[in-house]
Amino acid sequence: MHKGFVLTPIASLLCAFAVQANTDKPSDSETAAAPIERIQIIGETRNEALSPQGAKLRGVFGLDEGILDIGRSITPLSETLLLDSQITDLNSLSRLVPNTHGAVGFASASLPTIRGQLGEVFSNGLRRQGGNNGFGIPMSFNSVEQLDVVKGMPPVMLGTTQRVGGFVNIQSKRPSLTENFSRIDLSASRWDRYGMQADVARVVREDELAVRLSVELRDENSFYDYTNFNSENVFLAARLRLSDQAEWNVSWEYFDADFTDNAGLNRPTQALIDDGLYITGQGQQPNGSFVPGAGAVVSPTGIVKIPRSQVLTDPDNISTGSTHILHSTLNYEVSDALTLVNRSYAEYLQRENIAQNSFVEIIDAAKTAENRIELHFRQSERATLISGASVRYNSVLGYSQFTTEADNPIDLTGSIENRRIPLTPEQQARFVQLRPGLYVSPGANYDINNDGNLDFNTSDTTDSQTWQYGLFAQYQLQATDRLRLTTGVRGDWYDVSARDPLPPEGVIAAQDSYNTFLSAGEITALYQVTNTMNAYATAAYAESTANSMGGGTVLGANNEIDALNFATENELYEVGLKWNSIDSQWYADVAAFQQTRSLRNRDGSNSGIKTRGMEGQLYFMADSWLWNIGAAYLDARFDNSTASQGTRQVADVFDNSRPDLIEGTGVGSPNFTAFPNSTARIQGLPRLSLSSSLRYEFNKQLRVGVDGWYTQAYPLDYLATVYIRDQYELNAMASYQLNENTQLRLDIMNLTDEKNWSPVFEGGYFGADLVMPNLPRHMKVTLSLRF
Repeated sequence: MHKGFVLTPIASLLCAFAVQANTDKPSDSETAAAPIERIQIIGETRNEALSPQGAKLRGVFGLDEGILDIGRSITPLSETLLLDSQITDLNSLSRLVPNTHGAVGFASASLPTIRGQLGEVFSNGLRRQGGNNGFGIPMSFNSVEQLDVVKGMPPVMLGTTQRVGGFVNIQSKRPSLTENFSRIDLSASRWDRYGMQADVARVVREDELAVRLSVELRDENSFYDYTNFNSENVFLAARLRLSDQAEWNVSWEYFDADFTDNAGLNRPTQALIDDGLYITGQGQQPNGSFVPGAGAVVSPTGIVKIPRSQVLTDPDNISTGSTHILHSTLNYEVSDALTLVNRSYAEYLQRENIAQNSFVEIIDAAKTAENRIELHFRQSERATLISGASVRYNSVLGYSQFTTEADNPIDLTGSIENRRIPLTPEQQARFVQLRPGLYVSPGANYDINNDGNLDFNTSDTTDSQTWQYGLFAQYQLQATDRLRLTTGVRGDWYDVSARDPLPPEGVIAAQDSYNTFLSAGEITALYQVTNTMNAYATAAYAESTANSMGGGTVLGANNEIDALNFATENELYEVGLKWNSIDSQWYADVAAFQQTRSLRNRDGSNSGIKTRGMEGQLYFMADSWLWNIGAAYLDARFDNSTASQGTRQVADVFDNSRPDLIEGTGVGSPNFTAFPNSTARIQGLPRLSLSSSLRYEFNKQLRVGVDGWYTQAYPLDYLATVYIRDQYELNAMASYQLNENTQLRLDIMNLTDEKNWSPVFEGGYFGADLVMPNLPRHMKVTLSLRF
């Protein structure tokens, strides 16, 4: 039995507590002495929560800033809006947020894709762990009260980061100090997918102390073969008003997941994309072995219509992850002009992925902690200064091996054994044994026999520690009644050390240390064109770091830390308009941008990226209906920079023995290819994408809606030999309010059963090796209880 069911008694007690707390009847004497209980009815202000226009961003650009007053492209998503749009993971953000289309991250994305590049995840203004290039552990939305999606690099308050395409900031759930609240959601979907979320908030002492507990359980099988998702998330928050001037919010979150590393379908030919046709035949290595390996060539044996569920997974694969996250935010109003904020965060993460195709990624322990002190000083009615300091610590002990995996040689129509890659004695000699039968790369390379050649394969194995010390200042000046200027600067000192945690026998472990100073700055002009329209222009610069497994640092060439990992320069130029109607019926914004940044390749190198584009969104609300639409144009190119791909093109895996099936080159696959410097278009990203949603309320009981998205055709691989065609998806929903506290909802996803596809990994590295078939039509039923 999955260990998630250990939490079932907790959930049952929580539900019973929620029901009892709202059904127990007080005695007549108690009724006379106690005030009338205030019941929060969810649904009366539903439209307000389904639009971003009144949302506030806490701890990102200031204390509490409205989106009209921030010179960035932003989409705040309330918990209500996330639930209404069925956004349960970072990949589905594209249903609501323009320019967030991206790869599926082996179906377990741990980072968002924003403007064609990986972004960061923050919680309450502090950066969280993010895995390795987005392939970490999936993120639960159980703790989310509001999710702020911000385009472009983080502002100076948040500090230098590893990824600068944009970020999401989680505003964690907080209990009310005056009202109790209880909610239970039970869901069931096709393929035996079941979920439960119970959320209870209780006032302990009115206006002084309140607590909130939210529990989420998921037990899901899948459309895809040998695939599952089982998880439990417990979120506990306390809110304490220490005085009229001080408030303290503290929370703890535990998340544990057992999920599947889903590589999708291999051999992504145009025939597979257009017609679902798969070319059969097991690849043979140059040495004659039919075990998948580098340079293997397939002699085609036929072509079949492959089931879209028959993906590259293995029943014996292991993929698990867990985190503990602590958060603390203390707000103290020292005076009318000065507010002190102290934010603290600590996270402990573990990750284990052991795949039968010889891929290994084990994070034995990733420990991260950060503390930031902010002083918000209002010098006058027209001037505000925010200054502060932060210290961040990150320690990663992890083991990695990805140099011998091979995807294209595998015939998915054959036996499971076809997919497995047992290491030969010669291959084992180039690794280090971590456990009996489990081999990983050492954290450095060595010439043991002194023949002038390095004797090991290296990946991301590391034992590293990073201290980051930051100082920042942000000044805001109301220059005129309509013009406001904001400028900020920041400096971060990095002190980094790394060592090989698993050196070969008889070798002294290599180690190195490095320190450097990184800077960042930004300036924004915000002009009030009319009472309902603001225009802005922003320029920002930041130096960022390269990322590795668990956010750690690896030893590179000569067993030293590569200084280039701390010398990535990023620039952002953005202009935009934001409108808000006087009667609050609609909100709209549009932005144009140019951004340069860096992409970390799978081999550890970095590629320069330049993106230009536009994006906009419109929300319109009326008494009985709500409509929104988002649109984005993205031109993402390599910035006169190199690019790499696991296989040069999919035709390389086949010989030319069956030109009636495919004109193969016989080069073999994988055949790691580094392309020369160019300004070529980045593969795996559409130029044009659209999304829209419509909801209509017939009466207080019945509500219906449709939503959908569209992406323009785009190349799957660097050489543009295979395209994902124009795609769209339509979804429908209907909800019925059975009584004041009970709602039943039906969602139908992919209503027209489109055969859509997605890239598997960010940056297009697997563009000629893998592609993900999206889910077919499926239904989900949700029963919601409110007390």
